[in-house]
Amino acid sequence: MLKKVLIANRGEIAVRIIRACAEMGIRSVAIYTEPDRYGLHVKRADESWSLGEDPLAGYLDPARIVNLALETGCDAIHPGYGFLSENSRFAQLCEQKGITFIGPRSDVIQRMGDKTQARDSMRAAGVPVTPGSEGNLADLDEALSVAEAIGYPVMLKATSGGGGRGIRRCDSPAELKTQYPRVISEATKAFGSAEVFMEKCIVNPRHIEVQVLADQQGNVIHLFERDCSIQRRNQKLIEIAPSPQLTPEQRQYIGGLAVRAAKTVGYENAGTVEFLLSGNEVYFMEMNTRVQVEHTITEAITGVDIVREQLRIASGLPLSFRQEDISYRGYALQFRINAEDPKNDFLPSFGRVTHYYAPGGPGVRVDTAIYTGYEIPPYYDSMCLKLVVWALTWEEVIARGKRALDDMRLHGIKTTANYYRQILDHPDFRAGNFDTSFVPNHPELLDYSAKHHPSVIALAIAASIAAHAGW
Repeated sequence: MLKKVLIANRGEIAVRIIRACAEMGIRSVAIYTEPDRYGLHVKRADESWSLGEDPLAGYLDPARIVNLALETGCDAIHPGYGFLSENSRFAQLCEQKGITFIGPRSDVIQRMGDKTQARDSMRAAGVPVTPGSEGNLADLDEALSVAEAIGYPVMLKATSGGGGRGIRRCDSPAELKTQYPRVISEATKAFGSAEVFMEKCIVNPRHIEVQVLADQQGNVIHLFERDCSIQRRNQKLIEIAPSPQLTPEQRQYIGGLAVRAAKTVGYENAGTVEFLLSGNEVYFMEMNTRVQVEHTITEAITGVDIVREQLRIASGLPLSFRQEDISYRGYALQFRINAEDPKNDFLPSFGRVTHYYAPGGPGVRVDTAIYTGYEIPPYYDSMCLKLVVWALTWEEVIARGKRALDDMRLHGIKTTANYYRQILDHPDFRAGNFDTSFVPNHPELLDYSAKHHPSVIALAIAASIAAHAGW
């Protein structure tokens, strides 16, 4: 078993990993840059080490992190998600220095991170992929030729992309000519690579992903699926497990595809295979070679501690479960509470948390690193809290989600919580009838005003009573 793990991350995922390490008797080492000096992960780890003043440079320096792990006597590094979690060079450096990288091998990260190589691997595995270019596009002329062959609309995608960046939809040759240089520019700035490829645009699909676990002994299982169709500009907002939209036959089929994909590339540790569903057609989209933000809802319905399994697998132990041991119960929702203002085009709202009260009660889980008085820095992702609810039925989980959102008090910054209440009330969502077009097709949900929040209504009533009483 691993003895000491350096966590190459920050915020709530770092806290999540620290907690798993503590339960398994593994010492944890946190790293931080100056804006995170008072971060919860710094307070909770067994040891904490500064990486300097720059907000980002330390978190993105593979050599420095690996050297620090060696200096502090760590035998493993957990990358969490984001930052260097899907950086094959980071994983390779760990391998060279004799540090266990808690994730797949560097060659697998490289292959699945390159979207064209990933598509080739899936074709070899017999996993359906969307029609598109055979590899990277050489120039605009080839892009126009491929688009004409597969038909508009098409999607231009950065080969090394991720997180919803480096993606543009083109509905005509004119749009393709305009967007092609933009995608190349965005890809170069965001990922250091100008390579792009093209796929047929699957209009208004459902976004379904499957959680897989694979050990070093060659055992691979899936933990069923998550529905991530509620998203804005390719960024997930609310995730659901299992999908209320799949039939048992579809669930079995897509789970089998994910296991086949993982086995084909020799995958180890936790990963996610993402698919697009259009009618009864299933298409591979990408594989995320790390723990996902939304792993929480899979844990809620299966009872499997995914981070614990990651640590066990990295220690060389076999999976704790066989596929026949895995079942699910009920439904779970995860709300990404972002420090953003939905009524102002989701403009980031960083600053001091003047008051925070966590929701609780049956079937409620909160993963966060904020607290009253915490200053949310402007240098990182806007997600400040993950609210997870579980219940036995779809109707009950929606009701519990609304109650938990109403329970939460988070003042000093604007968040997306009120917007999610509106989504939960929408009849299409309540009927389990939605796809990736739900958010753009319902701009009226952004008309939600804080005056509708129960706490504000209560204050208004109290003020009215006071006025009539002559206070």
